[in-house]
Amino acid sequence: MTFQGWIIFAGFWVVFVTTPGPNAVNCISNGMSFGLRRGLWAVLAILTQATAFLILSAYGITALLLASPTAFFAAKLIGAAVLIFLGMRGWIMAATPPKLNPAAGSIYGRALAIATINAKSVAGYLAAFSQFVQPDVPIWDQMAVIMPTALGLTALSYTGYTALGAAFGKSAMAKVFNVSLRRGLALCFIVYGLLLGGSSMRSTA
Repeated sequence: MTFQGWIIFAGFWVVFVTTPGPNAVNCISNGMSFGLRRGLWAVLAILTQATAFLILSAYGITALLLASPTAFFAAKLIGAAVLIFLGMRGWIMAATPPKLNPAAGSIYGRALAIATINAKSVAGYLAAFSQFVQPDVPIWDQMAVIMPTALGLTALSYTGYTALGAAFGKSAMAKVFNVSLRRGLALCFIVYGLLLGGSSMRSTA
């Protein structure tokens, strides 16, 4: 991965992990209820899920590359479309705060379940890997850059959400789920999808 490619990927991942969703709600709630220190168990759970999804995504992209360049190109277009869809959905839903269904279990177990069944996570990993992986570079060489970047930014984001909950309590929800902020982040998804999809089309022209 080139330095320019890394900057683009890091920018995308910042938008991906800071866009408020079920994980953010859970982290803020944990910060409010348990404080920052205990709330970090949820961050660890999110990182566990992220690590698993990153590895599975790498294997999936490897399979596509081995199957055919056409399949990989199709995955890139689908990934770009997913980003645009997530952005449009985020824009429409910006005025509706995400709801978190109460669940029994430990802080870690509950957070792991929430992260794993989060539709945005599944779609986002597909989109990220289809767009940013270079087919002419060994996948695990790229993962040596992608994984620390993704996991580091993920940890910073959700630790921040937990700290907000611990520091500001219920008012943290109002600060984070601001309609203008959420629509701005949704617009970033749309722009990323359009630019990356267009770049994929040009690269095959």
